[in-house]
Amino acid sequence: MPDQLPDQLPDQLSHFDATGRAKMVDVSEKAITRRQAVASAFVELSPAVLAALPTNPKGNPLEVARFAGIQAAKQTSSLIPMCHPLPLSFVDVVAEITPTGVQIHATVATTGPTGVEMEALTAASIAALTIYDMTKALDKSIVIRSLQLESKSGGKSGDYRRTSF
Repeated sequence: MPDQLPDQLPDQLSHFDATGRAKMVDVSEKAITRRQAVASAFVELSPAVLAALPTNPKGNPLEVARFAGIQAAKQTSSLIPMCHPLPLSFVDVVAEITPTGVQIHATVATTGPTGVEMEALTAASIAALTIYDMTKALDKSIVIRSLQLESKSGGKSGDYRRTSF
């Protein structure tokens, strides 16, 4: 269940027309504002995989995941059919080792007519998949958890910040 629901839900989802046909939303009349989103994901790793991270023969998984996430954010409209291609002004992906895995945070910003939530979520998910790819030889039971939007700012719908349960 979402942390925050708008006071009033729209009558229909914006990516469908009156007949139920999928469509790209026309954002040509929306205000151009600064928009930012932060998404996160968690890659659960065994103690053995965590201990092996510094000696990974494929290179530093955290750095490769960071680059993969940045690249993925820039490719979001090629991967998700109804996403608009956006000129991103900033993308950063941080991957940090925790006692049980790798915590990923992706931050994306632009100045434009639509938000960058999907770009942030794409960056976090591809960074997590990259950690999996670079460590799967050691353990096939790796789990990617909690891909989620942490916050967004800008645009007509206003700001959003995830609250803890």
